[in-house]
Parts: sequence; structure tokens; C-alpha cells
Amino acid sequence: MTNVPLIDVAPARHGGRDERCRVAAAIDGACREIGFFAISGHGVPDRLVDDLRRLAHDFFGLPLADKLRCRHPVEGTNRGYHPVGGETLSKANDAAAPPDLKEFFHVGPVDTTADSYYTGSRGRRHFEPNIWPAVPAGLAEAATIYYRAMSELVVFLMRLAAIALDVRETFFDDKVDRSIGTMRLNYYPGHTVPPSLGQLRASAHTDYGGFTILSGEDVPGGLQVRTRDGRWIDVPTSPTTFVVNIGDLLMRWTNDRWLSNLHRVVNPPLGHGPSGPRLSIAFFNHPNYDALIECLPSQGPPRHPPVLSGEYRDLKYAKTGLARTVT
Repeated sequence: MTNVPLIDVAPARHGGRDERCRVAAAIDGACREIGFFAISGHGVPDRLVDDLRRLAHDFFGLPLADKLRCRHPVEGTNRGYHPVGGETLSKANDAAAPPDLKEFFHVGPVDTTADSYYTGSRGRRHFEPNIWPAVPAGLAEAATIYYRAMSELVVFLMRLAAIALDVRETFFDDKVDRSIGTMRLNYYPGHTVPPSLGQLRASAHTDYGGFTILSGEDVPGGLQVRTRDGRWIDVPTSPTTFVVNIGDLLMRWTNDRWLSNLHRVVNPPLGHGPSGPRLSIAFFNHPNYDALIECLPSQGPPRHPPVLSGEYRDLKYAKTGLARTVT
């Protein structure tokens, strides 16, 4: 596969079992070959996407001093604002690279309770309260609404995954219903000077968990994915046609049938004057921290040992600097 296919999931949303099986088969083919697919017909209103994108652009347009007021006081916490140069994603895959040319705003789960799952010693490390800016007004509300919409979409996609992987359709429901996933508003500033040698907007990496859902922009300096023969290809993106890819834990669940693939965000072409910025909204579904990730019974002899979802993410975060101890 030399491109990322576009899959209309509306038939699976509105039809019966046969329609869900056909869409699931298309997802299975894409995940086997390249680990990425785009979806239309997902049912998320354009307005939800547009509202969050507009407010995110407003936030990143603020002076740095204002944005730094939303930085978490404990370094390494995956909440709030993170300035340019604070992360190198390729380190999670044990590859050296210069710091990534991006800043981001990190949002965690927006619906928690007093249950010990959230408030116990393990829960507190994954359910840190969110930090919200006072300006622009409405960002917290827009991000919360969007987060909830993505959480519902993930359940739908995981049910299609279950069909494709020949397990019961609701198999994943109780493994993602209290997800430790996060959402990032990624902002790639325009370049006024050339980057350092080997420096990218986001260095090559794989994602860590289940499905990632991306709302991007069709501007220079965008997403690329590596094909199985080693070539890097551009991934067309638009705000409301979401790009979906699988992470490491979903690859392990499928016993490597599905590919958690390397991807990166490249720089805009040089030589044409200053470049413009790019905003992407990435929703990372990560299974419940106590979910045991092991080969599905339908996928043959296991190639990987079982691993707890939360422990796996802690390991990856430690490599990229997003790690802290909560007592």
C-alpha cells in the first residue's frame, strides 16, 4: 500500500452487521499494510472541530509569557502548555534527533469520579487535573466537548476493530471506557531561520496506545508515514476528515497483524521566505491503565509478553521527558 486510504464509516454507523463487517474489512486491510487510514462519515459535527481549532490558534498566538502561565508547576507532567524544544519524540523509539520544532497544549481525561480507580495511587499518576487558560475564553469548554466526541468515536472504531480481529464486537469496551488517553493541540510555528541538521517539526516515532485520531491542516510541512518498503509518503490531512493510526499496544493485541507505523511531521520547503504555522489536534486513546495487553486468542501464538497498559506508557513517557512520580 503506497497511500493512506479514505474509508467512509457512515455505513457502519447507520447499517447492520453486514455493513459493519465491510467497513471493518477495509480498516483491517489498511492496518495490515500501512497502519493508517482516513475516515469520513464519522458523525462528529464540523462545528466542534472548527470551534476548537479557532480557539487553539488564538491560544498559540498569545505572547510566550501568557502561554507559560499554563505550564504545569511540576516538570514532566502531561498537562497544560509545553514550549518549543521540550520534546524529541524519536527518543521513545530509542533514536537520537534534535528537539522537535513544536509547542503543544496537553489535555487529559475530562470525565473522572471519586472512584479509587481515578484517585488511588496508580490512578493519580494518570488522571492529573487539567490546566486551562483564562484566554481565549471558551477553550476549556471546546476542548472538553471535542474530547468527549473523540472518546465516543474511539469506542465505535474499537468495535469495528473487534469485528476485523474476530473477537466479540464489545470485546474492547471495558478496556477503553476509563482510558488514560490524552489530547494534544500541536502547534508547529512558522520557520524564520533554517532548522538544525536533522531537526523536524516532529521526529519519527510510533504512537503508544490504541487508535490515534488526528485533525490536521492542508498546509506545507505536514504528516508523513513510512511505507513497508521504507519510503516516506505524504498523508493528506484536513480538519474534518480524520486520519486514524494504530499504536504499539493495539499492534501487540493483534500479534503484529496490524502495524504501529513510524510517522513524522516534516518542515515546510525552504527557499520561499518565512513559512506559515500548522495546527493539528491529536487524540491518543490509550487503554485503561490496568488493562492487560496480550495477544488476542484469534491471532495465533503470542509474539510479545503481556504488558499492562499504564506501565507501557510510563516507559515511553520516561524516554521523552513526560514522566513524573505521583505519591
